[in-house]
Amino acid sequence: MKYISFAIALIITISLGVALSLQFGSIPPLGKLLDPNHGFWQNAYSEDQLAKDEIKLSGLSSPVIIQYDENLIPHIFAQNEEDLYRAQGYVTAQHRLWQMEFQTMAAAGRISEIVGSMAIDLDRMTRRKGMPFAAEQGIQFLENTDPETFKLVQAYADGVNQYIESLTDARMPIEFKILNYRPEKWSPYKSILLLKYMADMLVGDRDLEYTNLHTILGPELLDKLFPLFPEENDPVIEADKTWDFTPLQVTKPEGVVYPNDSIFVKTMPQPEPGVGSNNWAVAGSKSASGKPILANDPHLSLNLPSLWYAMQLTTPNHSVKGATLPGALGIISGFNENIAWGVTNATRDTRDWYAITFKNDDRTEYLYNDQWIQSTFRIEEIKVKGEASYFDTVVYTHHGPVVYDQSFRAERQDVNFALKWTAHLPSNEQKTFLLLNKGKSHEDYIAALDHYTSPAQNFVFASQSGDIAMKVQGRFPLKWEAQGKFLMDGNDPKMEWKDFIPNEHNAATLNPTRGFVSSANQHSVDPSYPYYVFDNSFEHYRNRRLNQRLAEMNQITIADMMELQFDNFHLHAFEALPVMMNYIQADSLINAGVEYVAYLKDLADWNFFTFPNQTAPTLFHLWWRYLHRSVWEDLRKSELPVVLPNNYQTVKLLANEPNSSLFDKKTTGIIETAKDHVMASFDSMIVQVKKMEQDKGDYTWANQKNTTIQHLVPNFKSFSYEGVYTGGGAGILNATSERHGASWRMVVELGEEPEAFGIYPGGQSGNPGSKYYDSFLKKWANGEYVNFKLKKMEDSQTSLFSTTLKP
Repeated sequence: MKYISFAIALIITISLGVALSLQFGSIPPLGKLLDPNHGFWQNAYSEDQLAKDEIKLSGLSSPVIIQYDENLIPHIFAQNEEDLYRAQGYVTAQHRLWQMEFQTMAAAGRISEIVGSMAIDLDRMTRRKGMPFAAEQGIQFLENTDPETFKLVQAYADGVNQYIESLTDARMPIEFKILNYRPEKWSPYKSILLLKYMADMLVGDRDLEYTNLHTILGPELLDKLFPLFPEENDPVIEADKTWDFTPLQVTKPEGVVYPNDSIFVKTMPQPEPGVGSNNWAVAGSKSASGKPILANDPHLSLNLPSLWYAMQLTTPNHSVKGATLPGALGIISGFNENIAWGVTNATRDTRDWYAITFKNDDRTEYLYNDQWIQSTFRIEEIKVKGEASYFDTVVYTHHGPVVYDQSFRAERQDVNFALKWTAHLPSNEQKTFLLLNKGKSHEDYIAALDHYTSPAQNFVFASQSGDIAMKVQGRFPLKWEAQGKFLMDGNDPKMEWKDFIPNEHNAATLNPTRGFVSSANQHSVDPSYPYYVFDNSFEHYRNRRLNQRLAEMNQITIADMMELQFDNFHLHAFEALPVMMNYIQADSLINAGVEYVAYLKDLADWNFFTFPNQTAPTLFHLWWRYLHRSVWEDLRKSELPVVLPNNYQTVKLLANEPNSSLFDKKTTGIIETAKDHVMASFDSMIVQVKKMEQDKGDYTWANQKNTTIQHLVPNFKSFSYEGVYTGGGAGILNATSERHGASWRMVVELGEEPEAFGIYPGGQSGNPGSKYYDSFLKKWANGEYVNFKLKKMEDSQTSLFSTTLKP
């Protein structure tokens, strides 16, 4: 009997052992995950507990000193640039390896390798947009034209790989353990791929939606609802700027015809409306110290680990500090002893779509200039975890890859839309940031930007010598008016990009008389700029609030700039709410309920700031959301993909044309006016507020927007933070909405020694088990900062710990 019992116990033990070693669906092998010597227990540590005094790193020509401050910010001191970037790669991988790996896998269309077939469509989209192709073009261009930079990118990759090689199972980042895969070797290609990933994150287009609107609305109404310039255009480059160059000539060809057919495709996700970035610089004439002050706060998805990783990089020739992108070299937004710089998205239309006609179903030839041209094929093997590979054939034309076709996001056989995008062009953005890192003057800044192609950015600049500047930089196609606004005929040579706007003609300003430069994703220029400028998503509120405040401020201090970055004033509500209230108050309130009157009083007493404990911002947000939906219901319910008129144009319509036929719903049998939409949406708001009170206990602004700092894998809820108590919102300078906001805030004053402060929503460590994983979060939510002053090597007594990398 005892042998039978022993056999049963043995079988159970073996079965349990086998079960614990296997992965079931998305559940990782529990044996490995629970292993006390190698599993998740080993990730409960703080980096200072594991600090080593010395680490051997091959390839170095001299020792490299790394001093960590109390926030785990590394300060790398190297004798030359090659050693510096080899060390940067090693150190960044120590703290952010999984993030680096995951983001580049996403950029390459390889997420299916990690999570399985649920990501196939995402990976197909990435590859059909030509992301891996673009990175291949970039790395080849870098290797052929700039071997010096290529050598530095290789050094960075070598540093990453030496860390990967030293990594034990116990110290493997926990995401690798949970998802049950291992990091692969880093390469220069991956660093370039990361920069292309940023281009894709920041660029949108609405060509296909505008094509449908052109059919639905007609050209006149389309121009009315989507004007090229808003009524109150307050551009990036001051409106009174005099353009001191002779522009290249471009004229709209005669006989241009756009495709007339309605477009039934499932269009790509677009950047979130109302979020973006701010940057500005004030001259010494407006500051209390007499020195320029620069500020930058890029608004992106709020994720953990943070998109940014703070760092100082020092050689005997320069010392630079700020925010890096894990996986790329140098500082992206930061400062050195002489200059400071920052970036915002320039939202320029640099992606165009072409309708392609193929000769046969095999798509080996396509029609261009009424001749059949040979197409090329790129076979994309998408490896799928636990399943056979998925193969996707992507057709490339001279315009670019065919993204939409019968097999992807379109149902009709004749749909073949190719994407032309400046990110596909050979370029060297990495060199721009390496040159900025050691720049000393405005001339150095301009020379660095000459290498920059995509995504289009507004680069702000300030120098110790007193200069402030702004340049809208990217490689911009030379277009005739409306070119690329709609789907174009891929057969017609008149639709081609004929040339590019010269870099020296890109909109820029140096030391304007108003004493400041600024950008907040608004229109780059006013109508006097001699080139066609278009995008579908220009900002209309943050920019005006920012420029208004900068114009009226004097004796500006660093504290003033911090306060402005955290400014919660809701300009959209300030302009829209009086219009909405006017329609409501025109009605008798005799039969209105007590709550109805209370809500109106709350709104009437509102100061238009969006602090987290206020309730009026919630009332306005919900009321406007239902109102906008109601006004544009007919368009919103269209079977065709369209874009809706923005908030700014909707407010103008409500205020100036209350009886416009646009307010009349075609399905009701009565004629609606603006007032009908306002009243109905107010009732909808009341229903939602009562539900929110019942479900959440109150309807304060913090509760409504529920700001969430989400792990890069959304399912990892325990590694995320919901309900962060902070104000702001979309379209506000403090653009902290539910999932987007200031991913990095920096303020720098360029004195004899720069004074600098920075913060981002997260922490230096990518390890959820570390106290440095979220150590910045509370400060960020409260509008506080960390001192970012440049550190000297002799300041080692103030270090948390120090490590020497030895050859």
